Amino acid sequence: MNARQKGARGERLWRDELREAGFTARRGQQFAGGTDSPDVICEELSNLHMEVKFVQALNLDAACAQAERDAGKKSWIVAHKKNNKTWKVTMDSSLFFQLLREGMDCLKRS
Repeated sequence: MNARQKGARGERLWRDELREAGFTARRGQQFAGGTDSPDVICEELSNLHMEVKFVQALNLDAACAQAERDAGKKSWIVAHKKNNKTWKVTMDSSLFFQLLREGMDCLKRS
């Protein structure tokens, strides 16, 4: 499987993860790069740019730089996965703290 095929497979897998979590998701336009062509598009999270990486050895700094560059004014994440491992999501700390402040009640102790 070449890198392009593996990337497309990873985008489909991330799309499916979003769908299983109850979101509407589809693969983006794969020809241009930039804010008009994220790897995966989610209607409910339209203000979030998603960069998807499905590789064994990820240069996370480069992936985050690409996501930030392509996101424009949107917030961004890098969804990344290795073979036989679970998905991980990397984001800027400002987005992480915003998510915590704005209602991640599932993390609060009862």
